[in-house]
Amino acid sequence: MLLRANAFLIAVGLFLFLASPGQAAPECLRGPEQCRERSMHPDLPEPDSKVRAIRKVEGEETTAFWREQGVEFIKKQLAREPNTRQAKNVILFIGDGMGVTTTSAARNLIGGEEKALSFENFPYTGLSKTYSVDKIVPDSACTATAYLCGVKGQEGTIGVNGVVTRANCTSMLDESTHVDSIAKWAMDAGKWAGLVTTTRVTHASPSGVYAHIAERDWENDAEVLTDCGANSGIQDIAYQLARGEVGSKLKVILGGGRKNFVDSTLSEEGKRTDGLDLIEEFKAAHAQNVFVDTKDELMAVNVANTERLLGLFNYDHIQYRMETAEDSPQPSLEQMTRKAIEYMSQNEQGYFLFIEGGRIDQAHHKNQARMALNETIEFSKAIAAAQELTNEEDTLLVVTADHSHVFSYAGYANRGEDIFGRAPVNGTDGTPYMVLSYANGPSYENFYDTQSKERKDPTSVVTGAPTDQFPSGVPMYDDSHGGDDVAVYALGPWSHLFTGVYEQSTIPHLMAYASCLGDGHTVCST
Repeated sequence: MLLRANAFLIAVGLFLFLASPGQAAPECLRGPEQCRERSMHPDLPEPDSKVRAIRKVEGEETTAFWREQGVEFIKKQLAREPNTRQAKNVILFIGDGMGVTTTSAARNLIGGEEKALSFENFPYTGLSKTYSVDKIVPDSACTATAYLCGVKGQEGTIGVNGVVTRANCTSMLDESTHVDSIAKWAMDAGKWAGLVTTTRVTHASPSGVYAHIAERDWENDAEVLTDCGANSGIQDIAYQLARGEVGSKLKVILGGGRKNFVDSTLSEEGKRTDGLDLIEEFKAAHAQNVFVDTKDELMAVNVANTERLLGLFNYDHIQYRMETAEDSPQPSLEQMTRKAIEYMSQNEQGYFLFIEGGRIDQAHHKNQARMALNETIEFSKAIAAAQELTNEEDTLLVVTADHSHVFSYAGYANRGEDIFGRAPVNGTDGTPYMVLSYANGPSYENFYDTQSKERKDPTSVVTGAPTDQFPSGVPMYDDSHGGDDVAVYALGPWSHLFTGVYEQSTIPHLMAYASCLGDGHTVCST
């Protein structure tokens, strides 16, 4: 009896404590089990309409609204006819770190949770399993190998199979461990290939297009020298992009990361130690090779008179969009996407194009939810531009993420409330908590007083700045990735094949099937 009485008091106390100041929760006078249920699913008071009103979509309160919506969706689904033409072009969009909580939360930035990002209107969706050969939760290097090369590898490695361990200076020299990407498959078929990213073009995700490396951090020769010594025989990632079998043939390369291409004695930005200036080498390789490093230069490129296009718009990653002004010399992801498609569309044989919204991930790592969600919106704009510029009859668009983050979207907020604001109730410690938070990350001490062992009021920390950090539960230098499956969205030829739950390494095989690339199973071979 004593245990039951204690359970009852705990349940009642929890429910009463959930109410934020000024809100009265109805007393739970039921049994312990019912009170526990009520605390899990609280019936919160309506917000004071004089302070804030719940946003309502016209008709949502009626039965007919939802039933008509359901019927319309069924009709739309029944009207779909699978496109079984061969894909001339394939564009793969990667939202780095863009888990489902990220896309769900980002809808609030375009008008509300009932809205849709551009790619959420694609007709076919699936889920991909992101684990690597050695890790339950992967990084962006081994996932790039999976979704570009069709083979899973170990964490931190790129373009090599699971035999190669991270930072192993010898095993990656065995070329039998190397796996080629769908970009090479496309080139072998007479198509063009290129890449666009908001990160350094030598960063983990874009490197999967062209590199074979045991350590994602070996972006320049100085990094290789530090880990493997002199005369290791290892070609760093920038070198492979400039002189490698695939990298040297990419028609479009747009992103950041100038520092990895130039020797430190030739430029203050440079990180190389081998005396090379791979940018000048690119310019000298062909009279019609075009190098640009500003938005205006990119927009002015005459694609008809361009042999290859290299754009490096920052010494490091391209800045977050929220950090740039309208007159910024750096292009947006949408602008780079438009120019890349304009250029690639010149090839009658078609093309493969990799496009990454890479800084979604990096903002999440710093618990900067505003930045991450804004980068997600920028990513959506680029996809909308690609859909506008291509024809779904002959172009396959695939959108996915490499992995998720430990990013939470919670708290029973009322419709129309600020997604970056506090939840409508307090925690059991009497302190407010935010709708958005992280399981771990660098913001921990901003929100927890380690001396008093109490949480700080997060509303006094989150001020509305673009760089706001949101609460995290475990102190870490960076937040960690998440191990949950990520969504895959597809439009165009054979996009219906992308439904279901499958290994991330299946994705390039599906794209190759649709476009008759590689020596595997394709629509042409059947």
